[in-house]
Amino acid sequence: MNDASTSEKIAAAPAMRRPLRWLWLALLVVVLDLGSKFVASAYLVYGQPVEVLPVFNLTLLHNTGAAFSFLAEHAGWQRWLFAAIAIGVSIGLTVWLTRLKAHERLSAIAIVLVIGGALGNLYDRLVHGYVVDFLSFHWQDYYFPAFNLADTAITLGAMGLILASLRDDRRNTTQKETPHE
Repeated sequence: MNDASTSEKIAAAPAMRRPLRWLWLALLVVVLDLGSKFVASAYLVYGQPVEVLPVFNLTLLHNTGAAFSFLAEHAGWQRWLFAAIAIGVSIGLTVWLTRLKAHERLSAIAIVLVIGGALGNLYDRLVHGYVVDFLSFHWQDYYFPAFNLADTAITLGAMGLILASLRDDRRNTTQKETPHE
């Protein structure tokens, strides 16, 4: 089978029925994220770690930047930049979701996890001007940057998209190698 017939076969795969139904998972991520941030903000003292495990603390922090506090030290313009990025990414991913094929369930789940995480952090940026972080892992004196459930959903979604891409590449390679008449 040549490359053209493989791409034709993939393009001819049936579209996913009602792909937007997966958005319930994004809503669940937003609700869990905002609820956990509310609880953390209500019960934790800012910057004061509460040890849960020898390698894990609950520590309330406010991040005006992006991942790993990227651009956090700037005057505030980054708030609007990251908000615009979250909106653009959410719109782009929703469009992608509507174009998925029936067999692309892992991609659908991964996409809505990223959307839910982006919207959870977007809410924080628009309402508070910072993102509430409270999950803090460390090993001895090395601390991984604090994060939240939205960040976790974004990370899991990105990993799911990578896995789906690798699986699709492997499936396409297998189809190319299989002799067809």
